[in-house]
Amino acid sequence: MGVYHIENTSIFESTISKAGSRPVIADFFAVWCGPCQQIAPLFEQLSNKYINIQFVKVDVDKLSDVAQKQGVTAMPTFYVYLNGTKVDSLKGADSTGLEAMIKKWSENAPKMETRVPGQLDLISFINKTQIECLNEDDNSNLKNLIDGVGDLLSDCDEQLIISLPFTQPVKIHSIYMKGKDGSAPKTVKIFTNLANILDFDRASNAETVQTISFSEKALNLNQLYALHLSLYLLTFLVFCVLVKEGELVNLRYVKFQNVKNVQIFVENNQGQVSTTCIEKLHLYGTPLAATNMQDFKRVSGKVGEVGH
Repeated sequence: MGVYHIENTSIFESTISKAGSRPVIADFFAVWCGPCQQIAPLFEQLSNKYINIQFVKVDVDKLSDVAQKQGVTAMPTFYVYLNGTKVDSLKGADSTGLEAMIKKWSENAPKMETRVPGQLDLISFINKTQIECLNEDDNSNLKNLIDGVGDLLSDCDEQLIISLPFTQPVKIHSIYMKGKDGSAPKTVKIFTNLANILDFDRASNAETVQTISFSEKALNLNQLYALHLSLYLLTFLVFCVLVKEGELVNLRYVKFQNVKNVQIFVENNQGQVSTTCIEKLHLYGTPLAATNMQDFKRVSGKVGEVGH
């Protein structure tokens, strides 16, 4: 599933606590440590094999306070956390012991749940060190959105270009967005496997892999009521479907089979206002290397329902 590099103490604590019953394995390493560098490729490989475990790395020199608090005395040290508590450990670059420990906790971990049956939340496969967003607000930016700690707001006008590189090739099945009031996204254009990030002129004119109008799906959901509602009330209901619950849209799956990066161009928003707000963004699919997708189940609710 990819390895997430912890950048500060608060993110470490948040990652451990929010994981709940999903095991988190942390690799406490040092850049100058030979054994750490030796076992790092295996740690990366295992993260793609045991996809119901969250893998993180902690640089003990950059986050010495975290290392000290966790009792790290040698590198590399691997700790397993469950429900916010340290439950297992391994010291040294023991490749056999590392996989055995990870396999044990993977077999006992709960099955991963997403909004889409048989599909994973691909946000976990994004290379967070290389994400980029054009026209984002400095304080409400893409990093906050991906980390789940805040919204993404546009800055100078309503448009956004979101660039998301993956840690490994993936197949994308669907996209989920949740916005806020009239600033929720409306027209969204999706591009894949581009060598460079688009600018706004190119994004407006280039051929897309798929263009989505989020309001159309919302209108379809409410079309049975259209004859009995005023235009004002119908518009209000459209906003409710997109804003209150978010909207899940299936993509043309055959066109998203070997995706290394995706760029999302938000062209306008529901209310034609100057600022676009994205509260939630999720891509659902599977990594090409993943297996046993039948073991993953959806969250409670009926097929086709959108969560929050």
